[in-house]
Amino acid sequence: MTGDVTNPGDIAWVLTASALVLMMTLPGLAIFYGGMVRREAVLSTLMQSLAAAGLVSMAWVAIGYSLAFGAEGLFWGGTSRVFLSGLSLESVSGGLPESIFILFQMTFAIITLGIIAGAAAERLSFKAWAIFTPIWLIIVYAPIAHWVWGGGFLAEAGVMDFAGGAVVHINAGVAGLVLALKVGPRSGFPRDAKPPHNLVLTLMGAGLLWVGWFGFNGGSALAANALAGHAALVTQIAAATAAVVWAGAEWILRGKPSALGAASGAVAGLVGITPAAGFVDPSGAFAIGALTALAAYWGVTQLKRLGGYDDTLDAFGLHGVGGFVGAVLTGIFAKTAIGGVSGALEGAPLAIFTQSWGALAVGAYCAVFTFIILWAIERFIPLRIDTEDETQSPDLALHGERA
Repeated sequence: MTGDVTNPGDIAWVLTASALVLMMTLPGLAIFYGGMVRREAVLSTLMQSLAAAGLVSMAWVAIGYSLAFGAEGLFWGGTSRVFLSGLSLESVSGGLPESIFILFQMTFAIITLGIIAGAAAERLSFKAWAIFTPIWLIIVYAPIAHWVWGGGFLAEAGVMDFAGGAVVHINAGVAGLVLALKVGPRSGFPRDAKPPHNLVLTLMGAGLLWVGWFGFNGGSALAANALAGHAALVTQIAAATAAVVWAGAEWILRGKPSALGAASGAVAGLVGITPAAGFVDPSGAFAIGALTALAAYWGVTQLKRLGGYDDTLDAFGLHGVGGFVGAVLTGIFAKTAIGGVSGALEGAPLAIFTQSWGALAVGAYCAVFTFIILWAIERFIPLRIDTEDETQSPDLALHGERA
């Protein structure tokens, strides 16, 4: 649509938030993941994030934005905005120049694909990843974004997802789990230990993710206003609480708090507060940070062990489990005074049910269609590299370079 944009402050803030969210993928997620793999797989791991940035941007412009935000409908936005047809300097969306809204939403799609890749790090074929990325964006991400943010059936049902708990994190976590299962475990898993090669990189990446999340959650207010400030505050509270709780759990159960654990806890807290940032107060943020940290800790330790799957960098444990728990807790702690919606603590227990079935709907759709996409790709090319290349150097095999 068209109209006048009268608040330069909103424009400046969401442009800044867009840059922060892109920074979360490059370099944030890239080096967070890169530090956790073997040194022989660092470059190929970083390349997966770089490829996601390039391929998702192209697919988003071509058709992804149209499917997500092209028109109101229960399941998809249609094709009226293919290649951003109709975009002009006067176009407005979300109270912003539409070009800024398109860019901001594009950065969310980019990091979603970046997260998925971590589940199959060290063995995923780059050719298969390059094919999977735009197809998954079109078939899975864009419709789900429409369901929640584009006026689709989850929005109509009242599902709360302020900044992407379902759209980004449940989606990425479930897709990562399916990818890990379909590609298969790393050679020697779980017998051979494959420790992180450089935790300094991982901690730097976690710090960049933490800072970038202020754009992720604060920017989702789509304005430079009190709600943006509130979202940033509760984001900090949840991340800090989760980092401390995760480290404390390790200290009690394993005798020592690890740097990797504290970083993972911070990310878990950030994931958990994402759907809730525009709906809960600081006490709710404390609770969400603590509970999400405990749930994600279980997800990357006990659940992973029970399931026997090789989710290399814990995409499902952190983002899938954390995203689902955060979605449900939003239904408990939402406050009318903040987001205009009551949670169970304010006498609306049905909010828990709505949040739960909405999260399950996203997870189920994602699981089924991610499997179909991978199954179809596998009919033409292998999903993983040769065992010899995996063992010796994925970087040399895939890119002819060393990090």
